[in-house]
Amino acid sequence: MGVPALFRWLSNKYSKITTQVVEEQPVEVNGVQIPVDTSKPNPTGEEFDNLYLDMNGIIHPCCHPEDKVHPHDFSSSPETEDEMIFEIFKYMDRIVAMVRPRKVLYMAIDGVAPRAKMNQQRSRRFRASQLARIEAEEKERQLRELEASGQVVERPEKKKAFDSNCITPGTPFMAHLAECLRYHVAHKLNTDPGWKN
Repeated sequence: MGVPALFRWLSNKYSKITTQVVEEQPVEVNGVQIPVDTSKPNPTGEEFDNLYLDMNGIIHPCCHPEDKVHPHDFSSSPETEDEMIFEIFKYMDRIVAMVRPRKVLYMAIDGVAPRAKMNQQRSRRFRASQLARIEAEEKERQLRELEASGQVVERPEKKKAFDSNCITPGTPFMAHLAECLRYHVAHKLNTDPGWKN
C-alpha cells in the first residue's frame, strides 16, 4: 500500500539519496541481441547490495499503461495476459540490469489490503471500467449516426478492454503472475551470471 508523496518528502529532506543511473543497452551482433552482462561492475561506479521492488509499480504500468504506449519500447499496449507478463519480465529485468544488486533482490507483490483500501480500489476501478464502457458506447453511437447519414466509416478493430480489477490479490491473474515470476526468477538464476549467488 503506497504512502502518498513519501518519495518526494524523502528526496526533499535527504537530497543525496537519489543518484543518476547509467543504463547499458544490449548489443546486437549479426542480428542476435546480446543482453547486458550484469555480473560486471555497475557502470555508475556505485555497487548496491540490495534492491527492493514494489511489483505493483511495475505490474500496473506494464498491463495498462496510462498513455497506451510502453515507456520503454514505444509499442502498443499489451493485448493478452501473456504479453502483459512478458512486459513485466522485461521491465523488471531492465531495472535489475541498471541497479545490479549483489546480495538481495526482494520483489514485493501486495498481499490482501485492509478492507477499506480494498473497497476503495474496487470502487475506483469499477468507476473507471464503467467510464470506459460509456465512452465505447458513445463512440459506437457516433459511428452508427455517421453510417446512417451515408458516410463511409472505417471501424477500428475491436479489442477486449483490460479489467484492472484482476490486479488484485487472490485473483487468477495474480496467481498466474506469481507462478510466472517464480519460473522467471528460477530461469534467471540458472542462466544469468548477474543473478547467481
